Amino acid sequence: MMYKGMKNPRSFNLAGDFLKEVSLHDVRLDWNSTHGRAQQTNLEYLLMLDVDNLVWSFRKTAGLPTPGKPYGGWEGPDVELRGHFVGHYLSATAQMWASTHNDTLKEKMLAVVSALSACQKKMGTGYLSAFPSEFFDRFEAIKPVWAPYYTIHKILAGLLDQYTFADNAQALEMTRWMVEYFYNRIQNVIIKYSVERHWLSLNEETGGINDVLYRLFTITGDQKHLLLAHLFDKPCFLGLLAVQADDISGFHANTHIPVVIGSQMRYEVTGDPLYKTIATFFMDIVNSSHSYATGGTSVGEFWSDPKRLASTLQTENEESCTTYNMLKVSRHLFRWTKEVAYADYYERALTNGVLGIQRGTEPGVMIYMLPQGRGVSKAVSYHQWGTPFDSFWCCYGTGIESFSKLGDSIYFEEEGSVPSLYIIQYISSTLDWKSGKFVLNQKVDPVVSWDPFLRVTLTSSLKEGAAGQSSILNLRIPIWTLLKGAKATLNAQNLDLPAPGSFLTVKWSAGDKLTLQLPISLRTEPIKDDRPEYASVQAILYGPYLLSGYSSGDWDINTASTNSVSDWMDPVPAAYNNHLVTFSQESGDSTFVLTNSNQSIRMEKFSKAGTDAAVLATFRLIFDNTSEEITTIREAIGKTVMLEPFDLPGMVLVHQGTENNLGVTDSPDDETTSSFHLVAGLDGRDDSVSLESVSQKGCYVFSGVNYSSSVSLKLSCNSASSEAEFIQAISFVMNNGISEYHPISFFANGARRNFLMAPLQSFRDESYTIYFNIQPE
Repeated sequence: MMYKGMKNPRSFNLAGDFLKEVSLHDVRLDWNSTHGRAQQTNLEYLLMLDVDNLVWSFRKTAGLPTPGKPYGGWEGPDVELRGHFVGHYLSATAQMWASTHNDTLKEKMLAVVSALSACQKKMGTGYLSAFPSEFFDRFEAIKPVWAPYYTIHKILAGLLDQYTFADNAQALEMTRWMVEYFYNRIQNVIIKYSVERHWLSLNEETGGINDVLYRLFTITGDQKHLLLAHLFDKPCFLGLLAVQADDISGFHANTHIPVVIGSQMRYEVTGDPLYKTIATFFMDIVNSSHSYATGGTSVGEFWSDPKRLASTLQTENEESCTTYNMLKVSRHLFRWTKEVAYADYYERALTNGVLGIQRGTEPGVMIYMLPQGRGVSKAVSYHQWGTPFDSFWCCYGTGIESFSKLGDSIYFEEEGSVPSLYIIQYISSTLDWKSGKFVLNQKVDPVVSWDPFLRVTLTSSLKEGAAGQSSILNLRIPIWTLLKGAKATLNAQNLDLPAPGSFLTVKWSAGDKLTLQLPISLRTEPIKDDRPEYASVQAILYGPYLLSGYSSGDWDINTASTNSVSDWMDPVPAAYNNHLVTFSQESGDSTFVLTNSNQSIRMEKFSKAGTDAAVLATFRLIFDNTSEEITTIREAIGKTVMLEPFDLPGMVLVHQGTENNLGVTDSPDDETTSSFHLVAGLDGRDDSVSLESVSQKGCYVFSGVNYSSSVSLKLSCNSASSEAEFIQAISFVMNNGISEYHPISFFANGARRNFLMAPLQSFRDESYTIYFNIQPE
C-alpha cells in the first residue's frame, strides 16, 4: 500500500480544504510599525552584502576565478558548512523582493543566481555547493563531516524560492539538475549497501531537505522528487511521534523540527493523515512540555526532559533557528484546522522570539541564542551579538528569512462562491486582495501600558475598474483578551463579539469600516515544570508581550496574597519619559556621566543607549509636586526634585552629610536628604545645572576635578580646590536620559526592590530577568 501510494500519490484522498496563502507580493507593511522597521533593517543588511564575496567559495570549488574576498564566520573558506548562508540569502532576497519590490535587491539576487549557475555548469554534473563533493563521500562512509545535506537544503530552498517568488526559471532548472545529482548518489548508496545504511547516514543534521523536495514535487510532478523526499523523512524520529511518545528529550531540536515540517508537506502532497497526526502531536508536546514563555524551545540546542524547564534557565536558551522553524509548524497547522490556538502561538513566538533578535535597527547584528536566565543579556552568551560580515551562523540565515517574510502570515484566504479572508495577526499593513477585488488597510495603534487595549481599524477601497462584491472577513479574537471591555463596530454599528479563542466573522463590502478594541491584561504564567518546588517560578505577560525586568539577578516578587497582577504592577505613565535625565561632565578628553553603581553614585564614561551603563546613568526627576508636568527637561530648572534610578523604581539618590559619599536607598531616614533644588549651573553655561541640597543650603552634588572613571560623588559646601574648580565640579550638563521607557513599561513591586518591566523584544545589551519567583507574602 505504501509503495502504491509512492508510485501514484494521487491515489490518496487529498485534504483540499486548507486555507490558501496570500502572496507576499500583495502585502505591504507599514514602515513606521515595529514590524516595518524590522523589515527595513533587514533590507538594509541584504543590500550591504557583496555578490562576489558571497559566491567566492562556490567559484573556488568550481575552479572559476574568484574576485572579491570570502566572508568570515561560518562562510569562511575553511569552514565545512560554508555556502549555507548563501542559500538562506537566496530565500531571504526572494521573499524580501516580493515584500518590497526593491529593484536594487532584485538585481543583486539575480546576480547571485547567475554566478551560481556558472559554477554548476563548470562542474558539469549538477552538483552545486561551496565545498567539494568529497564531503558526501565522507558522509556516506559514516565519517565525520559537518552536515553537508543541511547546506544543500539551504541552496535548494533558496533556488526554489527564487523561482516561486521571483519567477526565475533558471533557478528552477538549477534545482532540478541538483536534485538529479543527489537522487543518483543516494540510489547508488542504497544499491551498494542498503537503505538501512542510508538511514544511518541521516543521523546528522540534514535541514528540511524533505520539505524542499515535497515542494519541488508540487511544481514538477516528477516521481523521483517524491521518492527522494520520502527517503529524507527520518523514520527513527517520525516513528516516535507516530506512536505518540513524548520522548524527544536529548534530541537536537533544530535537526528534527525541519523533519516535521517536511512531514507536514508530505501530508499536504499525499493526504496521508498519519503525517497530520504526527505534526499535531509534535506541536502539542513541544508547547505543553518544552516551550518557554517566549514560545521558543531548546537549551544548548537540545530538548531537555519534559516539564523540567526550571533547571534549564541560562544564557544558551532558545536557538533562534528553532523559533523560525516552529513558526512554520504552527503555520501549517493553522492552515489545516483554522484553530485560533495555532495563530496565538504564532503571535507569541514572533513577538518575543523573533522581533527581539535584531539589535535595534543595526543592520546585520543578530543573536544566536535568546538567554532566559536571571540577570542575563543578549550580549553575554557563547555567541553574543553577531557582526555583519564575520558571523553567518545558522541563525543569521534563518534571521534574514524571518525578517523578509514578516507579511506572510497576517492574512489567509478561503476559496468559495463568496471569498473569505482570515486576519490572524494584527500588524499595520495593506493587502491587495485579488479574490475580494479590493485593497484592505489594517491600522493598528501602537500598544501602550497606560491604555490597556489593542485597537485595530480596517478600511478598504475598490480596485480601479473592479465591480463591488460581498466577501467575508474573519478576525482572530486571541485567547489572551477578555470580553469585558471588548468592542467591535462595523460602520459605527456595534457587533456581538465571540469568546476569546475564536473568530469574529463579518460580511464585508468595499468602503466598509470596522473598528476592534480588545482589552489587554497582565497575567502570570508558570514555567513548564511540574515539580512543586518550582511552582512559584513564573513569567509575566501583557497580552502577547513577554515582560522582562531590568535586573542583574534579583527575581523575588511578593504579591501580598492578591490574585490580580494589576494590584502589584502599575503602568509607567506616558509623561514619565519627559522626566528622564542624564547628568554629564567633561574631564580631560572624555565625557563622564553620573551613574548609580551598586547604589553608590559615581562618574563613569559615557555609554551609548541599549547598555547597562546607559541604564545606570539615567534618572527620573520626581517633583516635590507629584502632579508636576513638564514637556522639556529645561522646565525642571528651579524646581525641587528627587532622583530615581531608571532601573530601581521607588529608590532615590540621597546624601549622607557633607563630604560623605552619595548613595541610593528606598527609605531615607530624612526625606530632605533626597531632595535637591535643580538650579541653573553655577558655571554660567546655558546647558548646565547644579544640584543644591534642600536640607543643607549652599551644599551641592560634587564630583571633583580632573578625575577618571569610578570617582565617587559627595555633597560638598566648599572645597580645598579653587573657587573655579569647585564651580566646575558642581556644574553638570543635563540632557534627556540615555535610556527611556518603552511604551509598554510597568513598575512591579518586588520583595527587596521594585522592578522596571518592559517587553523582552526591546532589550539590547541590558541585563534582564524573564522568570520571577512570585510568592504571596
